[in-house]
Amino acid sequence: MPNKACVRAHTNIALIKYWGKRDETNFLPMNSSLSLTLDKLYTDTMVVFDEALPQDFFYLNGEQQGEKETQKISKFLDLFRAEKKTALRARVESINHVPTAAGLASSASAFAALAGAANLALGLDLDPQRLSTFARRGSGSATRSIYGGFVEWDMGTCSDDSFAVPVDDAGWDIGMVIVAVNQKAKEVSSRIGMKRTVETSPFYPAWVESAKKDILDIKAAIAAKDFIRLGEITEANGMKMHGTMLGAEPPFSYWEPDSIVAIKTAQALRKQGIPCYVTMDAGPNVKVLCRLSQAETIKAAFLEHFTEDKLIITKPGKGIRELTEAERAVYNWND
Repeated sequence: MPNKACVRAHTNIALIKYWGKRDETNFLPMNSSLSLTLDKLYTDTMVVFDEALPQDFFYLNGEQQGEKETQKISKFLDLFRAEKKTALRARVESINHVPTAAGLASSASAFAALAGAANLALGLDLDPQRLSTFARRGSGSATRSIYGGFVEWDMGTCSDDSFAVPVDDAGWDIGMVIVAVNQKAKEVSSRIGMKRTVETSPFYPAWVESAKKDILDIKAAIAAKDFIRLGEITEANGMKMHGTMLGAEPPFSYWEPDSIVAIKTAQALRKQGIPCYVTMDAGPNVKVLCRLSQAETIKAAFLEHFTEDKLIITKPGKGIRELTEAERAVYNWND
């Protein structure tokens, strides 16, 4: 009898960045990070462990994936098979609900959903905190997508205690406008860029020390529901992270001309009395942290420079959950 589960996980955007590993194998970060889980962007994943399967199969958005991508999934599922002490192979079907025009990464939601589904399908009953340590082994940022709202990824001291901690459900006036600048493949991958920065940038040690202070300050701002302070810390932390890359050898940058247009648009809005703050990850897309009540006004300003399909308004998202029968039926996963 197949062991099946279907899980939804939302992606997240780091406000205090994760940039650099101290342990490449176990995905242990150089510093703790903090993110906001997003409602609009998510991944739905079904995992079926079946004794009739000779090997693992992986389907993404309805298309069977090749050996390289399937091996990544198999290696990740091996963590759960080892925990369960089983050799059962699996069929994985994953649907990314991230607008294709946006060019946004979905590894956080993808591995969080896969972790959640594998956990349920094998009956492991891992609690969310422990599950986040498994998700981390697929993608560092997936650690934080186990929970909703504001989430801290505690750097920990070893693999067992580097996990996600819920900070606040973000049930106040918080939102984000995502500006999708470019969907092309990056010239420098996140993994390579991170490694190069850690190994060669003289600015990097200062970034790590600064991030340690930033995370304490931002948690205090969240506890006080101080949006202005939250935004200021978010923007400063992201800018400092990108500064470390300019000190790398050879130097590199993910910014593009339209990234700067987006940053200047946010700065102009602030001068008009509309508080909004930018953050960027390892790519050219710009995320604008704002009050949800002002998101439409902010979007209207960005429409002067970007087309509708490049702009996404989202409220905070929830943690992982099992899909309902009706939600599963949309994908014909009940067959």
